[in-house]
Amino acid sequence: MAATRRTTPLARPPGPHSCPRPVRLDVLARAPYFAGLSPEALDAVERRTRERAYGPGETVHRIGDDAGYLFVLASGQVKVVRPATDSQDVLVDVVSPGGLVGSLAALGDTTYPDTAETLTPACALSLSAADFRAVLREHPQVALAVLDDVARRLEQAHDALRRMAGASVESRVASTLLTLARAVGEERPGGGTLLQVPLTRTDLASMTGATPESVSRVMSRLRGEGIIDTGRRWTALVDHGRLTRLAGTP
Repeated sequence: MAATRRTTPLARPPGPHSCPRPVRLDVLARAPYFAGLSPEALDAVERRTRERAYGPGETVHRIGDDAGYLFVLASGQVKVVRPATDSQDVLVDVVSPGGLVGSLAALGDTTYPDTAETLTPACALSLSAADFRAVLREHPQVALAVLDDVARRLEQAHDALRRMAGASVESRVASTLLTLARAVGEERPGGGTLLQVPLTRTDLASMTGATPESVSRVMSRLRGEGIIDTGRRWTALVDHGRLTRLAGTP
């Protein structure tokens, strides 16, 4: 008898990930600060890093802590949240492999301006403040990339706070789902975008500054209207056009 083809996404393993050296070199080559460096330069940067493995739901760094390390994500996904004016967290970013997490004094922060928490099992490469300064001295092109990224981070954080201020729960949920789609979305067979990230209603509530009950009602309504589809550990954006209109984004 022919095997039945699985139609729902596979669950991810619960434990931390490891990232062997070939993976570490590959993600450094894709990281915004280090892309374009020679293989020899990437090798030198990699030797300055330390591997750190995380399970789902673990904190990479917390807002207000001394900004002592910059992290390059090698596997998994990490959410970055920041308190809004009403003391609720809003989603600033979702980082995928090759992305950067954390900050340093060299990036303009003496303490971490946000909290980073793993959404899935993850592995990251940490780079200390002293080692990062050495990289900047050795590779001026990295310093130029840092300036561009600092400007991008500031604009992204301000946009997130403006987007949440005064918006309805439905608009905030739609906007957050679209942000996640841009960060970690995968093309879905048959159309739409798949978010294979274990997001609970509590997660979405903390990202949107709403209550879990309000988010649950909105998600149920969006699913009933065919705008999204959901499973135990995944969400699919089916109708991007309607979701964009609900979010109020151009």
